[in-house]
Amino acid sequence: MHNSDFLESARRTVDIELAAVQDLRERLDGTLTAACQLILECKGRVVVTGMGKSGHIGNKIAATLASTGTPAFFVHPGEASHGDLGMITGDDVVLAMSNSGTTPEVLTIIPLIKRLGAKLIGMTGNPESALAKLSEVHLDAGVREEACPLDLAPTASTTVALVLGDALAMALLDARGFSAEDFAFSHPGGALGKRLLLRIADIMHSGREIPKVARATPVREALLEMSAKGFGMTTIVDDGGQLLGVFTDGDLRRALDHGTDLQTTAIGDCMTAHSTTVTSEMLAAEALRIMEERKITALVVVDALFCPTGIIHLHDLLQAGIA
Repeated sequence: MHNSDFLESARRTVDIELAAVQDLRERLDGTLTAACQLILECKGRVVVTGMGKSGHIGNKIAATLASTGTPAFFVHPGEASHGDLGMITGDDVVLAMSNSGTTPEVLTIIPLIKRLGAKLIGMTGNPESALAKLSEVHLDAGVREEACPLDLAPTASTTVALVLGDALAMALLDARGFSAEDFAFSHPGGALGKRLLLRIADIMHSGREIPKVARATPVREALLEMSAKGFGMTTIVDDGGQLLGVFTDGDLRRALDHGTDLQTTAIGDCMTAHSTTVTSEMLAAEALRIMEERKITALVVVDALFCPTGIIHLHDLLQAGIA
């Protein structure tokens, strides 16, 4: 077999599956709307079931639904016949998947699902099949041909089923007004979850870790405080603890350029007043945005009285996976 033959076979597969998905798009109709309404009215969860390749696709559809605002899980039809049917309640909607619509393991549990009172959505490639006729709503996932040259291995049919499941999930997401923050709550360990959930208070340095000196402190002594705390800056506060300004490595370079006497000059005469501050309840991602815009590496966290309550450094954001 020549290299060109590999590519020709691969492209043929892609072409067939593209055509199958396009066919699916053209026949989307009120049945999808009915399925969405059934699920939105559901007081329980969506239970997805399917055997073989349909089961693998069903697992993914259940995961997509669950992560986008529709509580869902997958039940293997064979296991359902041996106890797992107890996971299904009358308040649930069952999405049963079978390309032929005649899979014995799936059909075996349908009467029991009906007896429980759960609603049934069938997803098959045959609208005239037993599963299709037993369903309150039937979703047509049929294809004209499989991409398999033998027209045997599930290929185009599984692709269409997956796309149809995604279409259902995204229609429900839109209907629920599901937001990026809602998504983050389902993915707290991911990068998006961290960006949308992590607050400055979760990662800031506070208490004795905050570099802090009085306005009259000589620059030399302030430098010792900066070195001890390791943020490349220090806050300057008044007698009431309110923030007056900050002194950074950049301020030090400018002071040296001007010939400032570090032994006698008060830090208050060299500080940057009206420095950029944040509050502890702000998102850590917002702190990163401010740092990038202002080209700074640390921010002072203040309370309602404008007293420093913390320091957040770029390194903290990097370690938290925000940057």
